[in-house]
Amino acid sequence: MQASALSAACPACPVETTLTLISDKWKVLILRDLMPGTKRFGELKKSIGTVTQKVLTAQLRQMEASGLLTRTVYAEVPPRVEYTLTDLGRSLRPVLDAMEAWGTAYQENAR
Repeated sequence: MQASALSAACPACPVETTLTLISDKWKVLILRDLMPGTKRFGELKKSIGTVTQKVLTAQLRQMEASGLLTRTVYAEVPPRVEYTLTDLGRSLRPVLDAMEAWGTAYQENAR
């Protein structure tokens, strides 16, 4: 879904809009891993761990269509593909920071 297409079909609730874009566990982890900078597909797969190649590819495509990241393909042998957050994707940093702070507090209280 293109960013412009999303805005035309945005839910009335802003929280629901955010969830529409990042509701999948893998998307949040992709955002986390791309916050420091550009990564190649293999680096993302390795850092995320248990995600399959098929699922990771699908999630990256959805995030690209939503305008959260860009995909750059280099005409090399073997082909090299890199993913970078857009300004829109980087604007989710406060959301991820809040999730991290909440998760840390929860883990400490659970001990």
